[in-house]
Amino acid sequence: MSQHDDLDAFRADIAEQRLPLPRGNTDATMVIRGADVEWYTPKGTNPSHLAPILGTPMKTFELFLQEIPAGGSSDMQQHHHEAVHCVISGSGYSEIGGRRWEWGAGDFVCVPPMEWHRHYNASPTETVRMLLVENTRLLSALGLNYRASEGFTTYEDLIASGRVQRPKQG
Repeated sequence: MSQHDDLDAFRADIAEQRLPLPRGNTDATMVIRGADVEWYTPKGTNPSHLAPILGTPMKTFELFLQEIPAGGSSDMQQHHHEAVHCVISGSGYSEIGGRRWEWGAGDFVCVPPMEWHRHYNASPTETVRMLLVENTRLLSALGLNYRASEGFTTYEDLIASGRVQRPKQG
């Protein structure tokens, strides 16, 4: 096969990738009303309040609203999926992989796959509200979704238990 044939094959592959995919889930609404979102407190060790944004046409990611009460926190957890927490209101910090990250309204907190993490509300009076974007649907479709919780454990507790190593400074 000549370089010209390789280039033609490459161009054909790119052209095929530009074809539109079949539209699925066309009966889903394109606008989810905030007033229709139902809040719940997860069972177990996560004291934050969550509201899954259901009924969207999204195939690869999920949306949640999360509230962390004044002075509270989420649980220490890890999961296969990536997550971005868009801070709508409030301020606090997160432990992610043994490092502390400060954040406030308008910031984006990024959690990579399989990093132990926990989010803390630094205010004694104000509730933190975040919008979470997670690629859980994609991983679920591939049979790869996983999530574990250690409750109110800190990262230092995980180090002391020997479950993780102290992160390298730098």
